[in-house]
Amino acid sequence: MTPSPDGPTGPTGPGSTDVPVVTFDDVRDAARRLSGVAHRTPVLRSRTLDALVGAEIHLKCENFQRVGAFKFRGAYNALSRLSAQQLARGVAAYSSGNHAQAVALAARELGSHAVIVMPEDAPASKVAATAGYGAEIVRYDRYTGDRNALCRRLAEERGLTLIPPYDHPHVIAGQGTAALELIEETGPLDALLAPVGGGGLMAGSALAATALAPGIRMIGVEPVAGDDTRRSLAAGHPVTIPVPRTIADGQAVESPGELTFAVNRRLLDSVVLVSDEEIRAAMKLAFERLKIVTEPSGASALAALLAGRIDPLPPRIGVIISGGNVGVERFLELLG
Repeated sequence: MTPSPDGPTGPTGPGSTDVPVVTFDDVRDAARRLSGVAHRTPVLRSRTLDALVGAEIHLKCENFQRVGAFKFRGAYNALSRLSAQQLARGVAAYSSGNHAQAVALAARELGSHAVIVMPEDAPASKVAATAGYGAEIVRYDRYTGDRNALCRRLAEERGLTLIPPYDHPHVIAGQGTAALELIEETGPLDALLAPVGGGGLMAGSALAATALAPGIRMIGVEPVAGDDTRRSLAAGHPVTIPVPRTIADGQAVESPGELTFAVNRRLLDSVVLVSDEEIRAAMKLAFERLKIVTEPSGASALAALLAGRIDPLPPRIGVIISGGNVGVERFLELLG
């Protein structure tokens, strides 16, 4: 991967010509950088789940990752490559919660500071955790404001380095280490399911999984209300939808990233959709039968399996549980 002359963020906006190419070698390099810093999260098996689905299921539990979600992988991989001068000036990011926490913690670990743009309706538990890691939080209305423009303006005014939540080569490579670890532990799988928001987890996972298990089916999962990647794949180019209204706040994205779409267009086999009610059912089963807490976005890939969205059903399936950041009150509210 060739760094951009503009720094780690690089020119990745619409119409840019110097778009970095992310490869499996970048994922391996990220794994070396994350060794001893990020958790090597457990892979959970359940005979009950296997029987319900009718296949052998391997759950990569990123709800046990630092900050409670896979996002720490990409954030730390990106921040750890900044110069001493960039770290001293600080970093900026925009996020509904998990990337916010990840950047805030990575900045603290590396002796830097973070300014995070978060929506006014972001889950209270995620806002509190982000502040707890020492970040300055700037709020905005996700339905009327432009978080990208607001964050870029703040970064320019204060001399901060912008770390986007998904459309960044080092972020994508870092997220791919989740799938790398999964297949190193399980051996080749027939399919891998992961939630799709901006597409960073899916893109990184696809780079790792297709290299380690040729022929694997890569299946993305989106909420019904937030099917921007499915529509983009059908159109052959990124499309923009209205801000999704879904309980899966981590997947409430209007359009896929340019870098992530370039990878996912090449490596994804399909994208399936799940309803909010199906996500709730998956969260309930994960809590009652698997004894794990998942946030709505974290349960969407499991929801697709339980709802019978995968056809034909392959014999050995990996599923990334992407996060578990949900407060007690919100968890009880969602599950009734």
